[in-house]
Order: sequence, then structure tokens, then C-alpha cells
Amino acid sequence: MSPGKRKPDLPAPMFAEQPDGSYVTSLRGLAVLREPLLNKGTAFSPRERAELGLEGLLPPVVETLDEQVRRSYAQYRAQPTDLQKNVFMEALRDRNEVLYYRLLSDHLREMLPIVYDPTVAEAIRTYSHEYRRPRGVFLSVDDPDGVERAFQALRLGPDDVDLIVASDAEEILGIGDWGVGGGAGIAVGKLAVYTAAAGIDPARVVPVALDVGTDNEALLNDPAYVGNRHARVRGRRYDDFIDAYVRTASRMFPGAMLHWEDFGPSNGRRLLEKYTGHLPTFNDDMQGTGAIVLAAMLSAVRASGTPMEQQRIVVFGAGTAGMGIADQLRDAMVRAGLDAATATRRIWPVDQQGLLIDDMDDLRDFQRPYARSRAEVDGWSRDGGGISLAEVVERIKPTMLLGASTAHGAFTERIVRTMAAGVERPIIFPISNPTERIEAAPADLLRWSDGRALIATGIPVEPITYHGVTYVIAQANNAMLYPGLGLGVVTARARRVSPGMLAAAAEAVGGMVDVSSPGASLLPQVDNLREVSAVVAVAVAERASAEHLARTNLRDPIQQVQDTMWQPVYRPVHANGSKR
Repeated sequence: MSPGKRKPDLPAPMFAEQPDGSYVTSLRGLAVLREPLLNKGTAFSPRERAELGLEGLLPPVVETLDEQVRRSYAQYRAQPTDLQKNVFMEALRDRNEVLYYRLLSDHLREMLPIVYDPTVAEAIRTYSHEYRRPRGVFLSVDDPDGVERAFQALRLGPDDVDLIVASDAEEILGIGDWGVGGGAGIAVGKLAVYTAAAGIDPARVVPVALDVGTDNEALLNDPAYVGNRHARVRGRRYDDFIDAYVRTASRMFPGAMLHWEDFGPSNGRRLLEKYTGHLPTFNDDMQGTGAIVLAAMLSAVRASGTPMEQQRIVVFGAGTAGMGIADQLRDAMVRAGLDAATATRRIWPVDQQGLLIDDMDDLRDFQRPYARSRAEVDGWSRDGGGISLAEVVERIKPTMLLGASTAHGAFTERIVRTMAAGVERPIIFPISNPTERIEAAPADLLRWSDGRALIATGIPVEPITYHGVTYVIAQANNAMLYPGLGLGVVTARARRVSPGMLAAAAEAVGGMVDVSSPGASLLPQVDNLREVSAVVAVAVAERASAEHLARTNLRDPIQQVQDTMWQPVYRPVHANGSKR
């Protein structure tokens, strides 16, 4: 926790990192054990125990971090349900953050679904009833003047924060509006992935719950609910509150990237567009999902042999995520040589009302550029007034079919066989999650395409053997991309997150796999997230420098990325004023 440049009236932190990596603290005794970033439990040395007033407060044995990890992993495995494993991990994090992150890093593939999606959704549902240690700041739309006071209470200087994740919890992980618990839980969970996967320093991040009320009647009528008990605020009052948050956070912590998480479709895109030209800001639901799908797409293009500029893409599910992906695929086609108008016309969006037509009165602004003209589809069959996905596939013979609809089973055998009849290597990405919402099972896609489909999903899928070939199914997991993107932004101290930096991240991920062998995955495996994040960070930092967006001189970006990555290891702790 570097003290940075602090205002004269800002209280000194209770502990601070020194140039040699050690900590100096004013805390003593039980207060040391209650500070998660300082607490080592049984790993405190005899010198530290004497100096920090811990003698008699711990068992006499001095253990190593490795010994503590082994014990903690056995305790974790003993938990009977995924939710109880999540509770165990959060309790460990509240007690000892180094041990938490070391355990998580050692078992990242196994534990990522526990500390984040999908199990964190279950934890969010019970947030008010299981309320424990609060993390970060809670900002209320009913008290906009309290925004600055909340940040000041953290006792952090302007150079002490690298990353802030904020959520208003309107669209939490497919479970909808979950009020203050959703905002807090999702921001904390997202930051855990940033640290475990990319080494973002947990002392230099802030989770923010933006409490604007909730439309969830169950929460409003729950006596235990800890958030604002009124309907979700919208309109001018909402915008003024968000603006107060952004202005205050960017003024108090001018180097921090602002990450938007799980905002509803009416707010997510427009807030990103409002602020993206002025400060480093990022929306994972739109940009992260789009970039990781682009990474898989670039691998699929190499495997199929059909150039990017010749792709014909159907996007089923034209919401914020689907159209965010469409934007990045369009931009990739532009980089491949197409003009923007032609690239846009190579993408066909289909939603609940069918193929989007430009005279529909319920189109959102981000859908309009992709909507087709009525004359263009004259004579096409209509099902209940709209043009169905099956009709679109039959008519345009797509090379890529992307599912972001959460409509389970929407990619039927008929649709897939029709598509496969028109292209040698159909690219099919049913990325909706969880499993019960996926558009088609990968095993069915392989069977219906005679093993020719190039597949990426939004859920983990075990390898599938079909006609003697083992297919490793790529998981388009945003965790493959956004931690490295954030690490690159932090390393470069980038002024903004540009389209070029997102493209660099996607290209870096896609370039890490060899798709030449039969059944090869289109993306790296989740087991290697730290390696992936480091590669992505270097690419992002270099692109920021090339675009004159870096505020740091990148002399050796590979080493600078490594130097930026926080490692879950115990550091020496000294009492302030002690002889060292």
C-alpha cells in the first residue's frame, strides 16, 4: 500500500509498503491479526511476534506459507457444497489475503467458478443474510454528497489506487437485479480475479457498490436487506449520481482505471461512451466479452482458411453483449481491409423479434447500424411477424453463428446442418451461460456438422471424442482477457482504454494457441491464466505506448509487466520506529 503523494490533511495509513517490499505498521497485537493484508497467522516469525506484540496470541509453531496452503486446501475440499466453499474462501480472504490468493492461484481452474461465476451468484442472493466484513465503499443515490466522504474514509492518496470496479447491480450474471449485495459481491469477486489471474495488487484496488435502489420485490420486502428500500432510480437523478462518482473517483485517484460491471442495457453502453474519451474506463460485459470472442474468432479464421473480411456473421441475441461483440468483429473486418459500411453489412443481428429491421420501433441506438432494410428482406418467410433465425441462416449461408441469447437449444439440428451445408468449417460460438441457457451442446454441434464445426462456448466443457478425434472446446471466458488488459493499463498508466488496446489483447490471446492439429482449442486453457495475462498485458502496454496513451516510459515492457505483478508471498513486517 504505497503512500504516494498524500494531501497534508489525509491520515497516514495503518501500514505502508517500503521500497524493499516490506511493510511498516503502527498496528500492534490483535489489530495486526485483524488486518488481512498484514496477517500471516502462524507464519509470523519470532522477531515479528516480539516486535508487533503478538507473543502469546498465536500458537508457538512457526509455519511456512506452503504448509498453510496445504491445510487450507484440505479445509476447502471438506466443504460439502459450492456455496459453502465460496463462504470458506471469503472468510479466508477476510482473515489472510496472501494465503487466500496463494491458494486461489495454485488451484485457479478449480476455484475460479467458486469465487466468481457461477457460484458468486448464489452468494449474492444471500448477501444480506450472510453479511460479514464489508469491503470497498458503498455509495448511495440518496446521499450524493457522501461520495467524497466515502472515498476519503479509505485513507488512500492519489497515487495509491490502480483499479476501481463499480456496479449498480441491475444485471448480475444472468440473475438480474440484486441491489446493494449484487453490486458489492460482483465488484469484490471481479477484483479477486484481477489479482489471482494478473497480479493486480489487492492493496491498490477499490470495489464500489452503487446503491440506486432495486426493483427486486423480494429484496424490498426482506427485513434483512441492507440496501436502499426503494425502486431503482433512473433518469437525471441517476446520471447525476453516476457523474458524482466518476468525477470524484477520477479526481481523487487520477491514475485508476474505472471498470463498469453488470450495468443494465439502458445504461452500460451509454455510460461507457460518455466517459471513455476522457479517462481510462472499461466495461467487461461489452468490451471484454467482445474481445475474448474476437480472440477465438481470429483463431477460427486461421483454422478455417476463410479470411476475416469474407466472414458472414449471424449474431443471435442482439443485446448489450451481442452487439458489443458485433462491434469488435466489425472493427476487425475493417482492420482486415473492409470499409466500415461494408463490414457492418456482413453482420446480421437476430433478437426476440427476429431479424432486426430498420423500421422496427423498438430498436436501441446500438442496434440500428446493423438493422437490415425492409426492402433487403422482401419475400423472406416470417414466423409470427418476424424473420426467424432459421430463415436467416437459410438465406445468407453464414460462416459464423454466435449465440448471446440465453435461449437454451436455439441452435437446432436443422439450423446447424443448414449452416454446415454451406461452409466447410462452420464457426459456431454458443457463448450463453450457465449450462441451462447455452444455445446448443458442443457434442451436438460436432455431430450435426460431422466434426467440422469450430466451437467456443461460454461455459467449461470437457474434451469430446468424435470419430476418433478428441476436440478441446475453447471457453470464451472473459477472465482470459480482462485481467491482462487491466495489468497492461496499470503498467503503462494509460490515459484511456482504446479500441486498439482491446484489439491487441484479443490478438495476444488468439496468438497463444496452435490450431493446426485436429480438435485443437481456439483459446488457451484457464489453467494458464497468469501466463496469458502477462502476454496480454505486454501487448496492451505496447499498444498504449504506440498510440501515445502511456504515461510511463516503456523501456522494457516484459520486465515492467513482471515488476507490476503482485505475488502472493509473505513480506517482512516491521513496527514503525523499530531498528531494521
